[in-house]
Amino acid sequence: MVGAPIEFYFDFSSPYGYLAAHRIDEVGAEFARDVLWRPILLGAVFKATGQSPLVSQPLRGPYHLHDLRRTARRLKLPFQLPRDFPMATIAAARAFYALDAGSPKDARRLALALFDAAFQRSINIGATETVLDIASEIGIDRAAIEAGIKDNAVKLRLKAETDGAIARDIFGSPFFVADGEMFWGNDRIPDLRDWLKTGGW
Repeated sequence: MVGAPIEFYFDFSSPYGYLAAHRIDEVGAEFARDVLWRPILLGAVFKATGQSPLVSQPLRGPYHLHDLRRTARRLKLPFQLPRDFPMATIAAARAFYALDAGSPKDARRLALALFDAAFQRSINIGATETVLDIASEIGIDRAAIEAGIKDNAVKLRLKAETDGAIARDIFGSPFFVADGEMFWGNDRIPDLRDWLKTGGW
């Protein structure tokens, strides 16, 4: 790939992150850019910003749920909220980073499988056992992922990624950074594409 990578920040509990996860690699391929998938923990971000999950907010919540369903239909993606939403995503994010060090491709496969389990099959992916089950479903070694989730280096990597995102003023999911320019939200993917095409404005 040529050009600097596109950074894709997300939390596995983010419905808009799920939609973006099915789109962003296409943008990278179009512009010959690698895409760096970087899960973070929105709980820590919300503590820094005072935010709360969109679909849980008074007045805004029902609109965003309607918008998510509408956008998913437009993108021809199945969509439903997971059981007991919002859900914890520490195990899912650690599983991603456990794989990412050796095989970013497998980490991405797992990320998509986790997103699809949550937002297509309504599975709460918060429990470690559930994450391991989903990894097994796509042929990823269960024991290796289980060890990775418990590994202190992986735990520190997730903390560093989350703290680093906050330090860069990244406050939501999905969030994209391309050539130093920041774009927040699945609905900003067209702007990201145009920025890459034109070199900015």
